[in-house]
Amino acid sequence: MDPDEALLEVEMDMQKAVDHLLHEFSSVRTGKASPALIENMDVYVRAYDSVMKLKAVAVVTTPEPRMLMVQPFDPSTTQDIERAIRESKLGLNPSAADRSIRVPVPELSEERRREMAKLIKQMGEEAKVSVRQVRKEGMDAAKKMKAENVLTEDGQKVFEEDVQKLTDKSVKEIDLHVVAKEKEIMKI
Repeated sequence: MDPDEALLEVEMDMQKAVDHLLHEFSSVRTGKASPALIENMDVYVRAYDSVMKLKAVAVVTTPEPRMLMVQPFDPSTTQDIERAIRESKLGLNPSAADRSIRVPVPELSEERRREMAKLIKQMGEEAKVSVRQVRKEGMDAAKKMKAENVLTEDGQKVFEEDVQKLTDKSVKEIDLHVVAKEKEIMKI
């Protein structure tokens, strides 16, 4: 494997870990209504006897700042969607009305804000673990390229330093996102 190609792969994998974290953050409740809060939720649909993402069985909109509106494509899935939202760890209480489900997003209590901040930190740590795993794979690739005489000893050292720089950059980016999301949650 070419060292430049390997380094690019390490960088892309680390960026995927950061992007995944940001995607996970979108499902964390911040006290304001956002379709991203529930649209990736798994819903067991009895009519189809399968688990599907909410956005695959319904449209989620925000008609008001503190309200989500879920409109199922198939009205027979309304109860399944309502149950999935109610049983989620988000603390939401949906109510079915006609051909839609109204989901009020209540103000977060101080205790719930702290729980969410803790969850954010945990997600950040998981992302850092992913980045470190990619770092380990990069270091192993450097050793392998050295063994195959693709890299010299000095080349291996430079490659490993570059991998470490990418790791430091990704960890710093994760920390910045975690702090920003915590501030967003703790805002009153």
